[in-house]
Amino acid sequence: MAANNRRMSGKKGAQVGSGGQRRRGLEGKGPTPPAEMRKGHKKNRVAGAKAKQTLRRPAPRGRGGKSASELVVGRNPVVEALREGVPASTLYVQQFIDNDERVREALQLAAERGGINLMEAPRPELDRMTNGLNHQGLVLQVPPYEYAHPEDLAGAAYDGGQDPLIVALDGVTDPRNLGAVVRSVSAFGGHGVVVPERRAAGMTAGAWKTSAGTAARTPVARATNLTRALEGYKKAGIVVVGLAADGEAEVGELAALDGPVVIVVGSEGKGLSRLVSETCDHRVRIPMPGGAESLNAGVAAGIVLYEAARRRA
Repeated sequence: MAANNRRMSGKKGAQVGSGGQRRRGLEGKGPTPPAEMRKGHKKNRVAGAKAKQTLRRPAPRGRGGKSASELVVGRNPVVEALREGVPASTLYVQQFIDNDERVREALQLAAERGGINLMEAPRPELDRMTNGLNHQGLVLQVPPYEYAHPEDLAGAAYDGGQDPLIVALDGVTDPRNLGAVVRSVSAFGGHGVVVPERRAAGMTAGAWKTSAGTAARTPVARATNLTRALEGYKKAGIVVVGLAADGEAEVGELAALDGPVVIVVGSEGKGLSRLVSETCDHRVRIPMPGGAESLNAGVAAGIVLYEAARRRA
């Protein structure tokens, strides 16, 4: 009888056992997604078709002055990359994705920056694209980096009426160290960074993030052979200075930092390779009274760049 009375009641409001459906229906669902993400919209169908074509196309391979395109995978990494201004060409979003705060922020950041294609793709396509990584429905494509030529760095400095101040990295494989060096070069008025083409860190999304945006204005050049590139600098009248724990002099004693100079930094573990070390005009050390055996490339480069900038000022 009680059940019949409840069924015949004309009272409005939530019914027993509704589970709060009415309350949830009143909750905000965030901003309206862009047309490319709205199911049934013409732009959504066009974006889906383009995504399938792009995903099935083989990824470009690095060649000449370009690196290969890179994928940033996962909700947190994608959002962080977009926040830091990492260059991006396409943001892939899984169909029927759970629209949480990170997804909404990624879509908003991509829309605000402009120039980033938004493409919806089914999960199997994203799985294939990322080789089965846990992409969480978000994949950001970073376009190939346009490397400069080592000669361009010195040429740009001379064109600006300045003596070149360049950092070359020998055997540094951590992209975060490369990003830190780029940031230091920018901070102390340097003219660029040179990295070897092989067995070395390149301008990945991780390097871009660590550079804190300075990679947009500080060029990175890639040398097919670092030793030959350094020899070319020497022929152009630029002094090549290598950092080494057993260097003949301390950094503060080196007068060459006043003029055109290339500072060569090796890896934290192995230091400079033999051929690169023999090519240097000077090998100097950074005094470390605290007893540390070595510094990472980013810190070491920053110390020497500061000394060079202080003298030039």
